Amino acid sequence: MFLLDTNVVSELRKRTADANVLRWSRTQMASSLFISSITILELETGILRIERRDPAQGAVLRMWLDQHVLKAFAGRILTVDTQVARRCAQLHVPDPRSECDALIAATALVHGMTVVTRNTIDFQSCGVALLNPWVSQLNEEAAVYSRASR
Repeated sequence: MFLLDTNVVSELRKRTADANVLRWSRTQMASSLFISSITILELETGILRIERRDPAQGAVLRMWLDQHVLKAFAGRILTVDTQVARRCAQLHVPDPRSECDALIAATALVHGMTVVTRNTIDFQSCGVALLNPWVSQLNEEAAVYSRASR
């Protein structure tokens, strides 16, 4: 099972999305793809910022979030519960990493998932399994970073 980072969800929205990301996503069963409520937080924050600068573009993105993302992931949006919060705290001591990244990593660790992200460096020290779908799928060793390799 996979926990998609915000950059993956955003990439899949693009008309000219990266071919490797598209190829990877098309080979996965929808039931194996999850997002965190933290991804919703990050998307919502970005949309609110854009709405202030460009209301028309903000409306387009809001419709995408409401009509596509939330519907596509209905039943597969993982929340921050007590177990995730406690695991996140462990990731912060002694490393004061980004709270959003730490919460996503903690969610994946608690649920035994692989984080799918372009920003693997932000997660590598967490001990979470990682996959970078931007890396050519022909080079699987470069695409997957497992706990065992660190």
